[in-house]
Amino acid sequence: MTEQEMWQAVLNNDAGYDGVFFYAVKTTGIYCRPSCKSKPPKKENICFFETSEQARKAGFRPCKRCRSDLIDYQPMKQIAEDVKCKIEKVYREQADLCKKLNEVGITGRRLADIFKDEYGMTPKAYADHLRLAEAKRLLKDTDKKVIDIAYSVGFGSLSAFYSFFKKEEKITPSEYRRESKNKKKTGDFRHE
Repeated sequence: MTEQEMWQAVLNNDAGYDGVFFYAVKTTGIYCRPSCKSKPPKKENICFFETSEQARKAGFRPCKRCRSDLIDYQPMKQIAEDVKCKIEKVYREQADLCKKLNEVGITGRRLADIFKDEYGMTPKAYADHLRLAEAKRLLKDTDKKVIDIAYSVGFGSLSAFYSFFKKEEKITPSEYRRESKNKKKTGDFRHE
């Protein structure tokens, strides 16, 4: 790889070159990953290294922004994992869920984008997925009243639960329960 190719990767903040090389800025004494979002330095003030260890040995310190000292530093992935854990803990309580997601410290839109990039769905869709799975389990495995199940999985009303369940499963919760009981008898059930 030529210095010009490396310089172009720095200018493009190309994450595809992270771990392939590092660049250091002589005027600041800092070394970075090619994907670092800091303002690009002047070309004459940089030098390139194959490893972060070489940059450190040459007297440069790691960038605090791109964390060039951490090979597997993936802040967006970490945010998405943290949000996923929060949702799994409090998906049944809408107010608690909103509070926990606000604690992340980024806008709802940005949080949704980060989560969707990592898991292919928004935080709300993931929470709904968990609610639905738990509701289906309770309908199949317990004799709880449908209204009690609705409230236990985080719905504020029976009608909201029925509407959501029917939209997702194409049958009502009561019909799902009946089919579940029939499955136990016949071993054939279309909604798993």
